[in-house]
Amino acid sequence: MGNVTKQASTRFSIVRRSKGQSAVEKASYISRSILVSEFDGQTYRPKYHEDLVHSEITLPPNAPKEYADRATLWNAVELSEKGQKSQLARMLKASLPNEWSYELAEEVVRDYVQQNFVDKGMCADWAIHDSENDKGQRNLHIHVLLTMRPLTENGEWGAKQKKIYDLDENGEKIPVIDKKTGQQKVDKRNRKQWKCHTADSTDWNSRENAKMWRKDLADTINATNGQLGLALHWEHRSFKEQGIDREPTIHIGAVANALERKGIQTERGNINREIIKNNMLLEQAKEMLMLAKQELHSVQYEKIKNTAVSVKNEVMEMIAKVRERKGRLDLPIVSGKHLRRISDRTALQSADNAEKFITTRKIDSYESLAKFTADKEQRYQQLETVHLSKGQKLNRLKELSKMYALFAPIQATYKESQSLKGLAKMKYDREHKDSLSKYPELKERMQSLLQNGEKVTPKQWKAEIQSLQSEYDSIGKEQTKTATELAYAEVISYNKKNLERELQNESRQHNKQQNKTKRREEEI
Repeated sequence: MGNVTKQASTRFSIVRRSKGQSAVEKASYISRSILVSEFDGQTYRPKYHEDLVHSEITLPPNAPKEYADRATLWNAVELSEKGQKSQLARMLKASLPNEWSYELAEEVVRDYVQQNFVDKGMCADWAIHDSENDKGQRNLHIHVLLTMRPLTENGEWGAKQKKIYDLDENGEKIPVIDKKTGQQKVDKRNRKQWKCHTADSTDWNSRENAKMWRKDLADTINATNGQLGLALHWEHRSFKEQGIDREPTIHIGAVANALERKGIQTERGNINREIIKNNMLLEQAKEMLMLAKQELHSVQYEKIKNTAVSVKNEVMEMIAKVRERKGRLDLPIVSGKHLRRISDRTALQSADNAEKFITTRKIDSYESLAKFTADKEQRYQQLETVHLSKGQKLNRLKELSKMYALFAPIQATYKESQSLKGLAKMKYDREHKDSLSKYPELKERMQSLLQNGEKVTPKQWKAEIQSLQSEYDSIGKEQTKTATELAYAEVISYNKKNLERELQNESRQHNKQQNKTKRREEEI
């Protein structure tokens, strides 16, 4: 079966003061943290925080260390811009494969941000979010906020643009001539004026750069998917660039989006509805599959209800209540320690899977769930220690074998040279000059890898590598299974607390409403 192609959602935008935007506000939004702007005096409080997977600031070497603090960095950016039309920051929002674990996403994004932006001199504030729509579909994505001014060697903000003098055919500056006098113009300080123009100090605003960044992200995702064995290909090019006769939807914007959520149709929303209608044929198969899954889910739920045991199980009762209210479990994205290692997060939200987990592990109370979690946590720590130890031994043996494969032929050449004398040796050494010159360095590297008194035994190394690899893989599988069990326990424990909180809030709201009604009746 060939790869499934997914259209990458990657959008760059500029944070502009002329539009009433603030770099501090954007930083607050992506990091889900409270920040105070020194420029406008406002305190920015994000509405949500439950979807934050990870946030981080990555700085180039010449950036002041205090810029590792988010408030310090973006307030410095704001205060360095004096104009009312200033461009404050560049922002990237892009989707990631939902099949990735949080740990993998963090590793890949960190490398992408470093290579494409930080190594070019930008300060990068980036975050990973995992949101969920009302249909339960997950959307793992990144936000990257980038500085637009270059930093000087001493860590001060440089100019966005620089003056460049126009030169004649001889490479000389061209004077500005006063038409009335025919003489070179001078400024108020009596300095001679020369023809010049301005140019960007960096190439960061280049459209070609944006294309390159989009392509590199898609290439990075595809390379990672390939290593994971995922038959999923991400395409960074637009439908038009690919020659596909399909119309993409347009960006609707925050204001229009808020109105649409309230049921108020907007012009941009209507445009998207028409586009979606035109693309409907391409989505019918997906919709049919979703309906089939929903029908199967309903049938499975009825079977579980009809075959449920009569013994009371408080954990199962909680899962049933959450299912009835939401149809699926919520994820502890912020607090999920083991959730970060799991790629199939949708499976963790399945009430069916949660019930199977509780049944097969014979968990009948929150007390037994807590004991199960503690035991598995201890086992995971043991596995992690052994896995790390065997991994280190395995890597060392692989490095030894690799180095020996390089050293052995050079060593054979050296021994042959040592066995010869006179003209034969001179001729041999001349013919093998390059190999013999490498011998001292490779010998030193080989000896540095060998432990005290260790002999060179390539056949034994190979056998040990095979044995260790088998043990390493086996422990890794058990570790993954244990992490999955702990992730289920995390999800179930989180939903217990979440349900209690929601029920308490509903109870308070109900009591408030009753009190209001009672007061009105008393007033009458």
